[in-house]
Amino acid sequence: MIIADAPPEIVIVGRGLRDAQSEQPLAVTVLSREELRESGATGLELVLQQVAGVQLFRRSDARSANPTSQGVTLRALGGNASSRALLLLDGVPQTDPFGGWVNWPAYDPSALKEARVMRGGGSVANGPGALAGTIELSSATEPQTLADISVGSRASAEGRLIASERLGSGLLAVALHGSRGDGFVPVTAGTRGPADERASYRNVAARLRWVGPVSSDVELQGSASGFIDERSRGLRFSDIRSEGGDAAIRLVGRGEWEWSALGHAQWREFESSFAATDAARITARRTSLQYHVPGRSVGWSVEVRPPLGHGLELRLGTDGRLMRGRSEELGSYVAGVATRDRSSGGRTAHAGAFGEASWSEGPLLLTGGARIDRLRIASGFFRDEVIATGILAQDVRYPARTEWLGTARAAGRLSLGSGTAVRTAAYTGWRPPTLNELFRPFRLGNDATAANPGLKPERLTGVEAGMEWQGRTASAQLTLFRNRLRDAIANVTLGSGPGVFPQVGFVPAGDAFRQRRNLSAIAVTGVEAGAGWRRGPWSLSADASWTRGRVRENGLGAELTGLRPAQTPAFSAAARASWTLGDAGAALQLRYIGAQYEDDLNRLRLPGAATVDGSVRVPIGRGLQLVGRFENLLNATLLAGRTSDGAEERATPRTLWLGLRLLDRR
Repeated sequence: MIIADAPPEIVIVGRGLRDAQSEQPLAVTVLSREELRESGATGLELVLQQVAGVQLFRRSDARSANPTSQGVTLRALGGNASSRALLLLDGVPQTDPFGGWVNWPAYDPSALKEARVMRGGGSVANGPGALAGTIELSSATEPQTLADISVGSRASAEGRLIASERLGSGLLAVALHGSRGDGFVPVTAGTRGPADERASYRNVAARLRWVGPVSSDVELQGSASGFIDERSRGLRFSDIRSEGGDAAIRLVGRGEWEWSALGHAQWREFESSFAATDAARITARRTSLQYHVPGRSVGWSVEVRPPLGHGLELRLGTDGRLMRGRSEELGSYVAGVATRDRSSGGRTAHAGAFGEASWSEGPLLLTGGARIDRLRIASGFFRDEVIATGILAQDVRYPARTEWLGTARAAGRLSLGSGTAVRTAAYTGWRPPTLNELFRPFRLGNDATAANPGLKPERLTGVEAGMEWQGRTASAQLTLFRNRLRDAIANVTLGSGPGVFPQVGFVPAGDAFRQRRNLSAIAVTGVEAGAGWRRGPWSLSADASWTRGRVRENGLGAELTGLRPAQTPAFSAAARASWTLGDAGAALQLRYIGAQYEDDLNRLRLPGAATVDGSVRVPIGRGLQLVGRFENLLNATLLAGRTSDGAEERATPRTLWLGLRLLDRR
């Protein structure tokens, strides 16, 4: 009797292609599933800040900040609310199509397998936007069920359900999460007034993902997700609502010829009301209302890795993204009545092709790559109507423009033995201006900022060198870098009120008029250091970043030369200690953010502060855990903003959580 061999088991991977050789000479930090799930911090944006140098434009998290201030960056290349680091989820760009910010409540850290933070620009395979680096999020794929619910300070509550099950030869994963809270008063006790109130919030998000084999070496990955996020900024007339959805499908071939093909679409809607107060903060009044801000994008990427033999790796591919959006808003109020109806927006599109080759022989690895992109900005407009008369004060259509831009990177790594290696890299990169930066003026309180349809893309050149050591239970790495960001987009102060200014109208006495402009350059020199240790149930890690950033400007903003870019601390550090034994465990995180400036003129200083977060989980039954968490345990005052009239805004104060978690690993 002949017994047929059993068919080989098909393993579901659920990720894109394996990590490329070309990434080995770069500074990469990986946050594991445990680090993502067991952090005491609430929200992915805070969890990622376990990696020093990861920062948002504002220090506030998504419970109290305006979403438009939550772009992510690295290496002190901030000074702008749009992201200068590229955020990817399963290979899909995540920034808002209109404004370049990130809707952080859409992501649940507990549903992720890992987060890879790659510091340094010149990413030729991921498209433009990775000036400061790339943050790659990967969804968890193994079968499991996780459900938890927690209650916390200030009537806060959050819950989640994550379930993934094998269906036939594939895996279906569902992730739901949501939270709500009465919030805290963002303005500090010493500077607040009767107009200030709690910044309440509530949000919900869902994601459905399917992973399954098409053949023995081709895998299909499909996902669809959506979210709703509502919050207040702590004043009357400051309510914000964001909602959106995403869909993506990816084929990954893991045979002799490795390849992947990805298509994705993004839909966003945004509403935001802005308010200002009198000098004594007794009353609040509405200053503008964005009542309809749609953003849409579609994109694709294709990559092929032909077999070349031992030590050689070649990556070839193409990708692109088309984005369109507009902002419709009541842009001026007098005695509580809207007087102007404004709209602005347009389209941007970029498409490119890349090639990258790596060669390794013994202890030496060399890699180099380049890409070329075509950028087109079109259909730009600004329309300003006087509501009372219906007369158009402005109706401007901006001409389309097209240009070609290049990206390149060369790097090398040399192993010295005993777990020690040295590495170096040089690179260029670019970021297109967002539709928000190009075409939409805005107000923040009484301060007003005009758009600039003539903005040029930001361009970066950088070099870095580092050393790393990997032992049996410990590791360490050190990186020195220098980046120069030419044509950096910043909000540049051009005057102060009282007066009437282009696009924005009247600005009161003592308040600022700014315009988005291209600075000559921002130059940043820095040092990054990290270390980790793990033994048995214990693990320790520490990460630090020191930077010296300076503005270089020869135009209207010449007085900015020599100043530090707004919202960029010179020093930041993070440390984590954890203990895990079965279902029991504890984790403690310390984050320090150094002093930084609120404004481009370096007149409004935000002092440094340290926060302590942590979590404890105790098993109380089969698969059931009692989980306690704390954020900002010492109740440090972490200032997130300061206005010219003396008001100070803080980030989240001490918050305590207690909950139950059901975890079934299969």
